[in-house]
Amino acid sequence: MSEILRRDPRKEWIARNRLHPQHLEVLAELGRSAGQGAASEWVGPHGLVRRNPHVVGFMGPNGLKRIDRSGVQQGAGGGRAAKAAAQSKPLVEIESPAFLVTVVPDMAGGRLTGHDRDLLGLARQLADADPAAPGAVLAVIFGDHKEDGFAEAGIDRLLHLDGPEVEGFAPEARLGALVAVENAWTPRHWLIPDSKLGGADLGRRLAARLGERPATGVWQLEASDEADLGWSCTARGAAGSLDIQRPLPRFALALAECAEPVSDTRHAASELTLPQALPARLSRIEDLGQVAVDPAGVALSEAEFILSAGNGVRDWDGFHHAAEVLGATEGASRVAVDDGFMARNRQVGATGTWVTARVYVAVGISGAIQHLQGIQSCDKVVAINMDPGCDMIKRADLAVIGDSAKVLEALVALVEQAREEKRNAA
Repeated sequence: MSEILRRDPRKEWIARNRLHPQHLEVLAELGRSAGQGAASEWVGPHGLVRRNPHVVGFMGPNGLKRIDRSGVQQGAGGGRAAKAAAQSKPLVEIESPAFLVTVVPDMAGGRLTGHDRDLLGLARQLADADPAAPGAVLAVIFGDHKEDGFAEAGIDRLLHLDGPEVEGFAPEARLGALVAVENAWTPRHWLIPDSKLGGADLGRRLAARLGERPATGVWQLEASDEADLGWSCTARGAAGSLDIQRPLPRFALALAECAEPVSDTRHAASELTLPQALPARLSRIEDLGQVAVDPAGVALSEAEFILSAGNGVRDWDGFHHAAEVLGATEGASRVAVDDGFMARNRQVGATGTWVTARVYVAVGISGAIQHLQGIQSCDKVVAINMDPGCDMIKRADLAVIGDSAKVLEALVALVEQAREEKRNAA
């Protein structure tokens, strides 16, 4: 058999172009052909092993971990390449865990937030500390959700509590449910996000109910004694100006970026059932629903639905009208801001604001790397553009090729028609 290496120039080009939809698939294929099974390495045309520096977790020549902020791996959660990469991760199943680490994520908007994923990464540190007696991570979630990535987030057991008792603002009912979890499984650790979305309040209520002294503002864990796998934690105190070290208690309320999210494995996320019924909701608490706010007054960093404009927008009156009808917060690329069409505080990207929207609609934005960095944490990206080969189209979960003014006009017409039909039906 000939020892001449056969090259595929197209696959090598895709391997170098990390914005290509088939980038991860081709990297995995090249890695398998090299007998390494790694998507980050492949054999080059001269027999040398080529390494991809844009892979998440890549270690640079100085021993520093390189982080890919383009958003291809982290942000494109709904893309075909990301789904294929998630399915290729090794599955970890813990049949008989030695103990449980219980996490109560905020689940803002019905999905795991970045803070939630950081907390699950912290839980994995505690659960996987002793390979001889591994623990399992139990996640307790309330109400309806839209999340389908529990396994990739590092969850071994999932307890979904649903019903009118725990819907909306129901702190007492949720507290009773968590007390039932404590009585049923007695977790070794409780981890709750120290956030304004409800975790801080619920965690303190639970610790007080069970007579525990929690650690709040935790941002780091350290193994204090390898012999008994004891842990110590570092927490922020004095308005964030002081670090406090103490042994890790059973209850910890942790800050965002307390640990790296799980990225290398999949877990079973098998569902559990609470052995007892949920406590009744107290009649003295009435949830009046969320207060309506003006999308124009919402900061970009906090907006969940963003309609962003680039230099491809020509009809600015139509764009502003579409944002008003859709109830979206307006954003813009740097070009649109520099040209004076949008205010500077509406600029999205590495040189503007990093956004974490549930839905990000890019209208007439080609997709410079700085802009892609700023939207890497968005769940769903929709691109409206005339150029089918631009980088934003490659990044998007849904792409619409056409004139932005006509597309927005048609979208506004559909939304207004649906609302009119709903009013007539009522």
